[in-house]
Amino acid sequence: MQRRRLRAPTYWECNSSIAASYNVTAALTLTPALKMEDSYPSSRLMTPRKPDWNNSSRKVKDNTADWHNLILKWETWNDAGFTIANKIVNIKLHSKSGETEQEQSDGEDDFTAKPGKATVVYNKELDQHCTELLNLHDKMVKLVLKMEKLCTTMKGVNDLDTFHYGETGRQMPLFHTWPTRCFYEISVELLEMYRKELQLKSLIVQEIAHTRSCDLMMVQLSSWLYQPYIEEKARLLVESMLLETGHRVL
Repeated sequence: MQRRRLRAPTYWECNSSIAASYNVTAALTLTPALKMEDSYPSSRLMTPRKPDWNNSSRKVKDNTADWHNLILKWETWNDAGFTIANKIVNIKLHSKSGETEQEQSDGEDDFTAKPGKATVVYNKELDQHCTELLNLHDKMVKLVLKMEKLCTTMKGVNDLDTFHYGETGRQMPLFHTWPTRCFYEISVELLEMYRKELQLKSLIVQEIAHTRSCDLMMVQLSSWLYQPYIEEKARLLVESMLLETGHRVL
């Protein structure tokens, strides 16, 4: 008959009862706390969130940079459009001088006897430049539409300030000294200038290839180049916004 060999209990076996009692005690201790959290699961969601006013300043600063970039692009396209319009006028003047010389050489009797010479000859180069000017005009139309969106955004920021602070506006300005409404008022003023200038350019694009008067063609070229509806203060207004928002440094 074999003797059963006794084995010494391990550390965990000796402390199993202690561990079990500890787990029970911990469970009893933690249970009320868990029940307290479960009974109010949305207590943290009830805390109101503070509004982030930096969003308004960031939006105004980005829009100011967009104004500057759009005006630079407008000036580039204005110069390109003047170059194209100048080519159209030169072709018109050259063809007109050629017609005059031809009429003088043929004489009055030959001219009346051959009415076919009075017909307008299709000029492929003239048609190509007119197409280029029309495409450039379409780009300028899209540019003004982008300016309208910037003005709408500025109006939204201004309306938000009016809603929270009333007509007097916030006490602390978004940047240095300007109230928020100044950005909106300048945007409206700039947009009105470029809208009127776009209307003038649309008229020039429609008429410049069909104008026979040399003086009128010169007026159209000068109007395109010097842009009478865009005042000198437009550049000053944009630079003032850049300075106020921190894009320019004194």
